[in-house]
Amino acid sequence: MSSQVKVAAVHAAPVFLDRAATTAKAISIIREAAAAGARLIAFPETYIPAFPVWAALWAPIENHDLFVTMAEQSVSIAGPEMAALRNEARALGVTVSMGISESSPVSVGLIWNSNVLIGPDGNILNHHRKLVPTFYEKLVWAAGDGAGLRVADTPVGRVGNLICGENTNPLARYTLMAQAEQIHISSWPPMWPTRRPSSGGNFNNVAANRIRASAHSFEAKAFGIVTAGYMDKAMRDFLIARDPDVVDVIDRTQRAASFFVDPTGEVLGDMLQDEEGIAYAEFDLRRCIEPKQFHDVVGYYNRFDVFDLTINRKRLVPATFVDKIDDEEVAFEPAERAV
Repeated sequence: MSSQVKVAAVHAAPVFLDRAATTAKAISIIREAAAAGARLIAFPETYIPAFPVWAALWAPIENHDLFVTMAEQSVSIAGPEMAALRNEARALGVTVSMGISESSPVSVGLIWNSNVLIGPDGNILNHHRKLVPTFYEKLVWAAGDGAGLRVADTPVGRVGNLICGENTNPLARYTLMAQAEQIHISSWPPMWPTRRPSSGGNFNNVAANRIRASAHSFEAKAFGIVTAGYMDKAMRDFLIARDPDVVDVIDRTQRAASFFVDPTGEVLGDMLQDEEGIAYAEFDLRRCIEPKQFHDVVGYYNRFDVFDLTINRKRLVPATFVDKIDDEEVAFEPAERAV
């Protein structure tokens, strides 16, 4: 495996709340990035079918119809959208990190904020569900579990992913560091409204994401891909048509940025914020080695006699069913256990 790899951060809008059309757009983007030489292509948080920014804009009693649409347009791991993405990754020989709102096989109203890493052979290398939905996201998504806290060995290096606010969780980050992570993908929404502009507005979200990405890369001695969503005119028009009073919040909330950081925390490669596109960078994975001389927090630069961390990576299921067949009890669990 060469230590040199070209990577892509997709800074793009979905076809808002349309999983089929967004999947088709994603495939077009994957083809463009692959043609440009990218071997690892990372999409934003819940790119398919959208990020539910409405949960920040209106009270829950105003959003029932949007939750129903979001649930109906969420993606099954065993569904046609994921099959199409896997086929495309296999055809092009690329690794794809895709953010999805994931549907559940056991409940029509249960959805997760998830990330799926697809290898160049089309196999799913990792399937992660966000541990804790952040702030107003709790009105949309259920909490995930530790099953996806894994670093995947890929032809372009050892790749890990955390979703949005999980990059503020030091234990989740350390879990990936402790698996020899070389490339860390952090995925983000297109915007993150927390206050009305009249009451002081948001914190500097771009700076905050830079701090989090650089801190992780500096501590892990890994490269970072920061991939954020993009709000296009169609998404903005949809929200404002629903309630013109939110125009000030939408237009004065800082847009997220997509960029890259090196193992010292410095920014490298392209950066995109106010325009849709694909950002690219070149990583030399050998640069992950030298900084380990200074402090390797999963090696000699730690006190394992003082600190002890245990991670439960069991996939959670709602029930185990025991049936009787020919006087023998056989236990059945939902199929998602094996995913």
